[in-house]
Amino acid sequence: MSDDAAASADETEAVRLLGLAVGALGGSPREGQQRMVAAVERALGEGEHALIQAGTGTGKSLGYLVPAIAHAARAGERIVVSTATLALQRQVYSKDLPMVLDALEGELGQRPAAALFKGRSNYLCVHKMAGGYGEPDEDMLPISTGPTSALGEEVARLHQWADETETGDRDDLVPGVSHRAWAQVSVSGRECLESKCPMLKECFSQRVRDEAAQSRIVVTNHAVLGVQAASHDMLGEHDALIVDEAHELVSRITGAATHELTVSRVDRASSATRRVGVTTEDLDRAARALDAALGDERPARLRSGLGEELAAAVELIRGAARACLSAVQKASKATGETSAPGDTASATAKLASAALQEIHDVCEELQGEHGRYVIWLAPPDGDYDSQVAERIVAAPLDVAGLIRERLIGERASVFTSATLALGGNFDAMARHLGLDDPECLDAGSPFDYGRQGILYVAKHLDRPGQGGISPEALDELAALIEAAGGRTLGLFSSHRAGQAAAEAMRERLDVPVLYQLDDQLPTLVERFREDPRACLFGSTSLWQGIDVPGPTASLVVIDRIPFPRPDEPVSQARTEAIAQRGGNGFMAVSATHAALLMAQGAGRLIRTKDDRGVVAVLDSRLATARYGGFLARSMPELWPTTDRATVMNALRRLDEAARNDGR
Repeated sequence: MSDDAAASADETEAVRLLGLAVGALGGSPREGQQRMVAAVERALGEGEHALIQAGTGTGKSLGYLVPAIAHAARAGERIVVSTATLALQRQVYSKDLPMVLDALEGELGQRPAAALFKGRSNYLCVHKMAGGYGEPDEDMLPISTGPTSALGEEVARLHQWADETETGDRDDLVPGVSHRAWAQVSVSGRECLESKCPMLKECFSQRVRDEAAQSRIVVTNHAVLGVQAASHDMLGEHDALIVDEAHELVSRITGAATHELTVSRVDRASSATRRVGVTTEDLDRAARALDAALGDERPARLRSGLGEELAAAVELIRGAARACLSAVQKASKATGETSAPGDTASATAKLASAALQEIHDVCEELQGEHGRYVIWLAPPDGDYDSQVAERIVAAPLDVAGLIRERLIGERASVFTSATLALGGNFDAMARHLGLDDPECLDAGSPFDYGRQGILYVAKHLDRPGQGGISPEALDELAALIEAAGGRTLGLFSSHRAGQAAAEAMRERLDVPVLYQLDDQLPTLVERFREDPRACLFGSTSLWQGIDVPGPTASLVVIDRIPFPRPDEPVSQARTEAIAQRGGNGFMAVSATHAALLMAQGAGRLIRTKDDRGVVAVLDSRLATARYGGFLARSMPELWPTTDRATVMNALRRLDEAARNDGR
C-alpha cells in the first residue's frame, strides 16, 4: 500500500461505512482498521490481490466485511469469505455478518443475501437416516455399536435429534458426538446421491447449497477451499475471494491434496463393490500384491518414485478399480436412475463408486509425472516410531500453483491474518500463496507490545537435543511457573516433550497442570480460565486459536523453535527443490514454518489492552543462531531480554497484582 493510499484511507466510502458499523456497536473505528478497509475496498474495486496483516484487536472481521458487503450491494458481485475453522466460520456468519448487514442496510438501500457453506459431511443425511444406505458389512462397522455402548448411546441421541433439528448442522448438536457416531448418520460429498436422491427436497445440505447459490456473500471454510483447489468446483461462479487466517491456507490445501493408499482401504472398496453384486477377484488379488510389496518395506520417502514391485501392485489396483467402477456403474443403471426412500440400491452403488474412484485417483497420482508429488511410505497413522510401512502417501510438492489457478484466477482476492509478514516482510507468504506483486499492508495492532509484554530467551540453556525436553529446560520451566504462580500456557513442539513436561511439573509444583490429551480442548480451556493457578500444556492445537485474556495466561512458554521434523517428507522435498533452484531451502521452508508458529504462539499472550505478561522461549537458538533475528522479527514486538532475574521479578509482580485483584 502506498503512502498516498494510506493517507487517503479516511476519504474512502468504505471507511465512512465502517464508521456506521462500528458506531452501531457504540465505538469508533481504529486507525489500522480504517487502513485495512480502504485496502480491501481498493482490491475489490480494481480486481487486484492484497495481503493484509491485522494484529489481534484490530477488528479484522469488520475490516473485510464492511467493504465486501458494500461492494456486493453496489457492484452486484458474489464474494466468498473463507475462515480457517468451523468455529470461526460460525462466528463470522452468525455474529459479525448480521451485525454489519443491520448497520449498513439503511445506507446501502438493500441487504445482500448471505449464506453459510460447508461440506456435505457436516449435515445429517435424511436419506441415510431413513435407511437409504442400508447397513454396512460387519467388517466396515466400528467397534462396540451395541445400544448400551458409548457409541450406541451417541447414535441413539442422534436419531432423537434428527426428529427435532431444523438445520441438520452438526454444529447445532450440543453436546456433540464423536466422529465415529456422526459417520453413522452422514455421508461425504462423493457418497451423496445429490440430484438423484429421493429425499432431495428434505436434504439439509442441499438446502444450504441452494441458498448459497443465490447469495451475494458466502461464508465458507478452508476445508472447502482445499477441495476447490485440489479436486472440483464446490462454490460456483464468484467474483472475489477473501481469506481470513490466510497463514493456514497452504497447509489446508496441502492436506486436501494429500492422498494415501492402503491394503485395508482397497479391501473396504472391494467389500462395498460386492454389495452391488459385482465380483472383485482382480481387485482382491491386487490388494494382496500391495500387501506383499509393502511387507519388505520400511517407512521412508521414495525420492525416485515407486520401486518396481510397488509400481506393479499400484498398476494392478488402478486397473482393477477402473474395471470394478465401470461394472458398478452398469449395475447401477440397470437398477434404475433413481430410488425411493428406503430403497438402498442407488446408495449402495454410490458408496462403492466413491470408494473405487478415490482408489483409482490416488493410484494415478502415484503413477504421475515424477517430481509433481512427494511420495513416501508411512507407518500406521500416528505411530511415528513404527518400522512397519502400512501406507503409500502422495502429497503435492507445491500448492502455490493450485491456489493461483483454482482459487484466485482472474478474480480479486484478499488474504488477511494476524501473521503474514515474516521476518519483517510479506515476500515468503506471497510466494507460498502464488501471488505476484500483491498490495501489502500491515494494519498494525492497538496493543503496545513493548510495554505490555516481555520476550525472554533462556540463552544460558544448551541447544535443545532431539526428542523430548532436557532436565535443564525442565528446571527453567519449573522456576518460571513458580514465579508466575501458575498462570502458564505451555506450547510444546511435540506431544512427547509436552507430556514429559506435564508429568514433571505435576511432581514438582503445587499447581494444577492440564494436558491437551486429558480431555476435549474446549473443556480444558474453560478449566484453565476458571482456576487462576492452573497451567495448560499441549502442542499443535494450542499454538493458535486459543483466546484467554487476562492474567490466566500471564506466562506463555515455548519449549523449542518448532521446525518441521527433519524426516517430514513434504518439508524435506520442498527444501531440496528450492535449494536446487539456487534458493535457501531452509529459510524458505523450515524457518518460515517455524516463524508462523512462533508468531502465533507468542500471540496467545496479549489479547487485550490490559494484558501483561512474558513469553519465555527455552531455546537459546532464538538469541544465538543466524536465523534467530528472522524468527524474532516475525513475532509481536515484545520487549526482548535474556536476563533471567529481570523476568522472574516481573512474573512475581504480575502474580502479586493478580492476587490482590482477586484473580
